[in-house]
Amino acid sequence: VRHAKSSWKEAEQADIDRPLNKRGLANAPAMGERLNLQGHKPDLIISSPAARALSTARCIAGELNIDSSEIVTNDSLYFSGSLGTQYCLQSIDDEYREVMIVGHNPTTTSLANQLADAGIVNMPTCAIAIIGFEMASWADLSLTPGRLLGYDYPKGSGEFRL
Repeated sequence: VRHAKSSWKEAEQADIDRPLNKRGLANAPAMGERLNLQGHKPDLIISSPAARALSTARCIAGELNIDSSEIVTNDSLYFSGSLGTQYCLQSIDDEYREVMIVGHNPTTTSLANQLADAGIVNMPTCAIAIIGFEMASWADLSLTPGRLLGYDYPKGSGEFRL
């Protein structure tokens, strides 16, 4: 998930502290509702510690009936690039089968294309790519080609399909 639209109202505000704007606060729960209606519910949600990403994760989690206290933050999702995000994914305990990460662009777009050859030019704010893997362990992520199972964004079709 790429975080929802953030606010730039306070120019002096630290990047990590930027909140969601009005559109972001509307889009994040709407995308969570889409996931819920279509039966997508992660076992684990990992978010960048940035306020805008964590708020996006909380909004989506609320629509999926997941308590926000269960969201895990990981510093490697805050501008550590695709390699940092892959490291985060490869470190996931294998008890979790379906995992949602909430991060930033350009990493979300790059990662979707690296993991699943998705052909996505740019993931808009609050876009969600669903990628499947046939692997026994998250540690095998870099050795396992993924497959794009679904993709949608706030102004998209409303369905996670290709």
